[in-house]
Amino acid sequence: MLGFSVRSEAQFKEEAFTQNYNDYADSTGVADTTDRLFSFKEWGGAIAHKNTMKVGTMFAGAMFAPGTAQIYNKQYWKLPIVYGTIGGFAGVGGYYRSRYNKSVKAHSAWAEENSEIIQGGGMPSTPEPMIDTKAKNLSTWMFVGAGVCYWASLMDGVFCYDRSQHPLPGRATIYSLLFPGLGQAYNGEYWKIPIYQGGMITAGYFLYTNNTNYKRFKWIHNQATTPGVEYDGSISGETAKYYRDVYRRYRDYSILAVAAVYLLNVIDANVFAYMHDFEVSEDLSMQIEPTIILPDNQYAFSGRANVTDNAVGLRLGFTF
Repeated sequence: MLGFSVRSEAQFKEEAFTQNYNDYADSTGVADTTDRLFSFKEWGGAIAHKNTMKVGTMFAGAMFAPGTAQIYNKQYWKLPIVYGTIGGFAGVGGYYRSRYNKSVKAHSAWAEENSEIIQGGGMPSTPEPMIDTKAKNLSTWMFVGAGVCYWASLMDGVFCYDRSQHPLPGRATIYSLLFPGLGQAYNGEYWKIPIYQGGMITAGYFLYTNNTNYKRFKWIHNQATTPGVEYDGSISGETAKYYRDVYRRYRDYSILAVAAVYLLNVIDANVFAYMHDFEVSEDLSMQIEPTIILPDNQYAFSGRANVTDNAVGLRLGFTF
């Protein structure tokens, strides 16, 4: 293509690629060159039903203020469910966690008070208080329940957002953020769901296995190298250190694999939601023909005084 050019001076001006067609004093020009990810003004006005907002803005606001997505969608009857379930699970979890912490403190105080008697082989005058592990397990499950309800409130807000628009790239993206593969289902690409969910499960499996082996060899290494600890295992401290470092590296690779599959799932849902209506006809063709390029015209060619001749080049035309 460059071989058809007679005068190399007939090139585009550098300024042609940096032109701004809005006056910087104009508010519209500023708005066109600034991409705001989140606007409190837009979000607050939309919650008060004074204006609309994008699904991403609604989702971001609902992350910090649960229930606001339901307010924007005018589904006020869901607010008691959202606040009741999240607050109920969190409150019960906090109560049981408090019971567990009190039992731990009572056991620690008893052990400290009777440490000399126990070391001397005597019998403490008071029975040993038990650590309430059941309360710990219950609190953990309650906090998990609160997290699930919080996740469900976000999913509900996105699901009920302006159902007339389909497909909505923002909705597909958030679906994949909340649950890998759901964005692909929203786009109608169900065959991709096993790919991404299988990738997440596989990467998660290796993450769990490598992390378990890392902890195992770390414990063996600590036992074999800690002074005063009698260790009679078959694995030496140096060997345990080698495998500990190997599995730690594999664990880190597994974390990167999980993150990569998750990120690819989100990008895929977003891109193919945008391209949902993009259709390429069967009439695909490319036409190449010589052409005369005129300098100093509306195409912003170099306007140097010594460039007065026309330039010969190629014109490419694509039909799709």
